[in-house]
Amino acid sequence: MAPFHSFLSLLWLLLCGVANAQGLDQPIAQSNKAVRFEITLTWEEWSATGAPRKMILTNGQFPAPALQLCQGDNVEFLVTNKLPVASAVHFHGISQTGTPWSDGVPGLSQKPIPPGGQFLYKWRATEYGSYFYHAHSRGQVEDGLYGAIYIRPDDTIKRPFKLIADDENDLRAMRKAEDQTRPIILSDWRQVTSEEMWRVQKETGLEAYCVNALLINGKGSVNCLGEKALDEATTPEHRMILGKQSLSDIGCMPPTLVQGDYPHNLTDVPSSFWSGCVPSQGAHERVSVQPFDKYVSYDLIGAAGLAMTVFSIDEHPMWIYAVDGRYVEPAKADSLIIANGNRYSVLVALDKPAGDYTIRVANQGINQIINSTAVMSYTSPPKNPRRASTPSIDITGVPLGKHTVLNDNKLVPFPVEVPSQDVAQTHPPTLPRARHPLLFHPDSGPKDLTISTQNGTWVDLVFAAVRPLQPPHPFHKHSNKFFVIGAGDGEWNYTSVADAVRHRPGDFNLKTPQIRDTATTPPAATGPTWMAIRYHVVNPGAFLLHCHIQVHLTGGMGVVLLDGVDEWPEIPEEYREVEAL
Repeated sequence: MAPFHSFLSLLWLLLCGVANAQGLDQPIAQSNKAVRFEITLTWEEWSATGAPRKMILTNGQFPAPALQLCQGDNVEFLVTNKLPVASAVHFHGISQTGTPWSDGVPGLSQKPIPPGGQFLYKWRATEYGSYFYHAHSRGQVEDGLYGAIYIRPDDTIKRPFKLIADDENDLRAMRKAEDQTRPIILSDWRQVTSEEMWRVQKETGLEAYCVNALLINGKGSVNCLGEKALDEATTPEHRMILGKQSLSDIGCMPPTLVQGDYPHNLTDVPSSFWSGCVPSQGAHERVSVQPFDKYVSYDLIGAAGLAMTVFSIDEHPMWIYAVDGRYVEPAKADSLIIANGNRYSVLVALDKPAGDYTIRVANQGINQIINSTAVMSYTSPPKNPRRASTPSIDITGVPLGKHTVLNDNKLVPFPVEVPSQDVAQTHPPTLPRARHPLLFHPDSGPKDLTISTQNGTWVDLVFAAVRPLQPPHPFHKHSNKFFVIGAGDGEWNYTSVADAVRHRPGDFNLKTPQIRDTATTPPAATGPTWMAIRYHVVNPGAFLLHCHIQVHLTGGMGVVLLDGVDEWPEIPEEYREVEAL
């Protein structure tokens, strides 16, 4: 680890109250300190891939600055908007317990921050783990507004590392790695702004389902693979849809094949949308590791607006030890799929010869063949250059040889929690629209387009893809996490989860269900599919449940949860004043 990064990590640990700089010997009390961050949003020209375009910079940088917190911190986050348009910031995965007015969703918890305006978000870091903050106004997340959040666990929280190793030296090294964990933000990039993309989609009737580059910590290039490489990488799944056609020069499916049989207008489409590859060379991310540390920890953050990516590090299998900010029983894999909005915390053993090892990221869907790379470099280079590192995935994300992919369905929370069997409601999602924030005017939302719940009850939500072709949809629930209790093929024609369990018990897990804030529906390739989640209503307020693919959210794939309408929160005067402006 670079000396400056080590100094910042040490300073942060001391601020968290860790007496031992390694964070190993003495337990700490949960923090209650106030921590203030200030960010300024500007609209500037930037070259994320070597080809400049206008985008959002946060404090003059991209990605936005990382927030490092201690569990229990009271956070004040001041946003100054110097953009030419209104904006808002959401803290993805943060429960906002008792602070629903700081969730950052225009129309639900606030009015958007106008150009020249400010908004002070206040919330408490009640849960540990990896999170991130991002724009939640129109499509601005695709213009570059996102940054990592890490909340260091209180030392009373039990870690799962003894399930990996018993050796005390290894355990100390794992704790040190976790204390000094580093974000790897995975995102995608287009050469057009989000507003231009939205305009083109409306005028053409076509969804913008391809990108120009994949970024790793905001760095990347536009790579034109060439016709031969694309043909060699085209899979049987691609061929089933392509027929006699070919992928475009950006590796994209032709728009007329996957957009349905409704009318399209192809006369006003920028060349970079589906074809017209123009190579450009941007910065290449390089992360340094110290072999004497024995382990390094990364928080892999799915900040992409569109792409669902596969991640791997050549010759370095990973121990996945936390998902969406919560510990799981560690699972070992060579690669894993990171959906939009998900976070995976991984430990990597630094046990290979000194040298450079390629980090690989590839799009996972059939919509496009596109990939990117970075480098994990041991800081003590060999005297003679090593051979190129051996990949575990190809450019489509498919594992090579005997390399393994993480099976998300087998992840077990650590410790296990079991949801209630007493469920008050079962709902399918719909989408409301409201002129005023529903937190302030909960009765203004259309009754048939909102889900209202009672505080203290348990609620089931069922997502049904009723016909093919439907891609996987990563659904994110604002406020508290949920249990993923079931998923399967076929139509959902049951009155409740209990009814479905009687007919198809093998499709449900009520003993060790995953605990997530973002979960992905099964793809509907040849027929209907469904997914069921269960959550406990414990934080009254107006919260969004939505697909985290930006073009799907912009197009209306979401629902508002009016949680705890019987115990609706009293809004602080300072936020009532902001809403009244």
